[in-house]
Amino acid sequence: MAADQVPQQRAAGFARRSRLLKHSDFQRVYEEARKSFSGNVTALYRVRAKADISGPRVGLAVGKALGGAVIRNRIKRRMRAAVSRHLGIVNYPVDIVLHPRKSVLQLDFAKLNGEIQHLFAAVQKGARP
Repeated sequence: MAADQVPQQRAAGFARRSRLLKHSDFQRVYEEARKSFSGNVTALYRVRAKADISGPRVGLAVGKALGGAVIRNRIKRRMRAAVSRHLGIVNYPVDIVLHPRKSVLQLDFAKLNGEIQHLFAAVQKGARP
């Protein structure tokens, strides 16, 4: 039964509507970015003016400088798992782009969770109207 609940939690926590998918959305974040830093991840975010999509949207930017496709995909999997656990912290309509460092691969998952939680709390605080 626990195995059945895990995929449901992941899908609900980081559903498609909670993701940044378009290049133009990423560009808007980069142009209007506010920044928040942790040891291994940088968060760039912008508050959306449109209220048509409620809640936060998150995008991951893992560049080729971090390694080959296998390494980049592993980093993204770890980041998505951490994001899905803590996405509920942010209640405002913000777009967030996360830039991990390569050290995320060797980082304990509990520490990565803590960093994502810290970043989302900082974004929540910075996004208040």
